[in-house]
Amino acid sequence: MRRAAAFLALLLCLYWTGAQGESGGLTGNDVTQTEIQSEILGVKSTSDQTNISPDIWAELKELRDMVIEHRVELRKLEQENTAIQTRLTASEYKNAVLESKMTDSENVVKELQSENTELESKINASENVVKELQSENTVLEARMTTSENVMEELKKENTDLQSRVTASEDKTTVLEARMTASENLVKELQRENTDQPKVAFSLGLSDYGQIGPFNTDITLKFSKVFTNFGQVYSPTTGLFTAPVRGAYYFSFNLLDSRSNAWRDVFLYHNDKRVLWSANYSAFSYESVSNSLVLQLEKGDVVYLVLPAAHTLYDDTNNRTIFNGFLLFPL
Repeated sequence: MRRAAAFLALLLCLYWTGAQGESGGLTGNDVTQTEIQSEILGVKSTSDQTNISPDIWAELKELRDMVIEHRVELRKLEQENTAIQTRLTASEYKNAVLESKMTDSENVVKELQSENTELESKINASENVVKELQSENTVLEARMTTSENVMEELKKENTDLQSRVTASEDKTTVLEARMTASENLVKELQRENTDQPKVAFSLGLSDYGQIGPFNTDITLKFSKVFTNFGQVYSPTTGLFTAPVRGAYYFSFNLLDSRSNAWRDVFLYHNDKRVLWSANYSAFSYESVSNSLVLQLEKGDVVYLVLPAAHTLYDDTNNRTIFNGFLLFPL
């Protein structure tokens, strides 16, 4: 009975020694407290130790060493647990990096986010999830490798697209340059067209029937002005005056009411006769027509002349007309 009590006391002492070992070992006060606990149990440690066989002491010492060793192993396990938590933090950071890299593939991103959420919930639930997380991270790394391969393919495709875009941009630049040149040309033509004088006239001779014959050649004065852009024709003098140097077009149609007669008309450029139109007809009310293009200097005049002894006819139906306009300046 006393041996059992002594054995129990030693176990309490061993437990107390192990508890104190975690904080740096036993002190004198700790030994005293152990002895007091032994006395409470009604057993004296010093007197009882002599009655315990050496084998029991050896076993108790071995048990104490095992407890200490277990405590050391427990500390190692705690350190390993801390390392595992550190690795877990690194793994979570790595998962965040993986998620940022997977932004180019929406389906993979969603799947990774789902898996990472699941992994985080498993990590918070149990430490055993660490191994599962590592396994899943291996799978993720494999998938990431696949994704990186896809990214490389996409980069190659993007490079090709960029080359095509660059070529298209170069072509666009050329087209824009041509368009700019074309627009500038259009503006220049518009400006030239705006600056170009507006020259055109269309005239009728008279509403009074037959004109002539006269004893001398006379300048025809067309009194009916249909159009006279630029005021280049004078009904008073019968002269067209060129406002600018250029190429001009002139035409006329003259009617005569006589039968068996010649119908003649002259067109003059300044003092030079440049056109003589004539027509003989046995019937009345026949006409003579002609046209030509003249190069005129600024201030040159053009006019029609009715030869002596000839007649013309005009009335409200405008049977005798004279036209002209500027083709282009020179």
